[in-house]
Formats: sequence, structure tokens, C-alpha cells
Amino acid sequence: MKLPIRLILFASLLFSSQLAVTQEIKTYNFDELEPIFHFQNDTTYVINFWAMWCKPCVEELPEFEDIRKDYANKKVKVILVSLDFGKNVNDRLNSFLERKDINAEVVILDDPDADKWIGKVDEKWDGALPATIIYKKEKKIVFTRQVSYDELSGTIDKLNNQTN
Repeated sequence: MKLPIRLILFASLLFSSQLAVTQEIKTYNFDELEPIFHFQNDTTYVINFWAMWCKPCVEELPEFEDIRKDYANKKVKVILVSLDFGKNVNDRLNSFLERKDINAEVVILDDPDADKWIGKVDEKWDGALPATIIYKKEKKIVFTRQVSYDELSGTIDKLNNQTN
């Protein structure tokens, strides 16, 4: 009698832990997404543009996950903006994120008029991936290449020290 109960508890725990990994990934056009670049509160925002097909993007994802974990109690918000598209993109993204153990917030930017919105993200960005915008209020630093954990944490710390 004890074995089946333990087995049921183990199976339910395993199943519920799998459910916790899958996140709801919302899809936005740029007009819907644009407000995240203009928040004027005491949070530092780390916004990364990436795609599953972009090798340097995938290589740097663990750095963003480590930042998310290490700065969880320091008013830092990591948002990964996926430029992936196509059939079943949400399912493919969730599967990819689960395999890579990425739990940061992910949204999909589905706006084909890139010429219209790339310059609004940053006037110096040409649209190449990866790209990362780190900002707090009016202070903003942009990376248009792969970044390391040290660069991310140093930039976050610099912005937090400038605005305190």
C-alpha cells in the first residue's frame, strides 16, 4: 500500500515540476512592446533581443539567466525578446527554454516592419543579433554583440550607482 502512494506522489511531483518550467510566452508587435523601453521607476531593465537560430544569442542566454537569479532581490528585470517566428513558435520556444533551463521572462516580437522599429530601440542598432539594452530611467547602455556575465553585472551596477 505504501509503495503505490509513494509512486503516485513521486509521479505527481515530477509532473508538476515539468509544468512549472513551461511559461506563457506572449507575442507583441512593436507598438505593444515599446513601453518596456521607457519605464521610469527604480528597476533596472535588461532587455535582450535574440533568436534560437542565432549561435551567439544561444551562447549568451545562460549569462542572462545567471543575472536573473543573482539580481532577483535587487530590482533588476530581465526580458528576453525572441525574434523567432513560424509554425508552433511558442511550443518550439518552450521546449528550447526547458532544455536550456532558462526561466527569465520571454516574449516574442512579431513585427515584420523592422525598419520602422529597430531605430526606436536604439538609433545605433542595425538590427543584428544579439543586442542588449540595459537601462534605468534615463540612463541607457546598449550592446550590439554577445555579452558576458561580467559586462552585464558591471553595467547593472554602474547604472544602479549613477541613479541612487
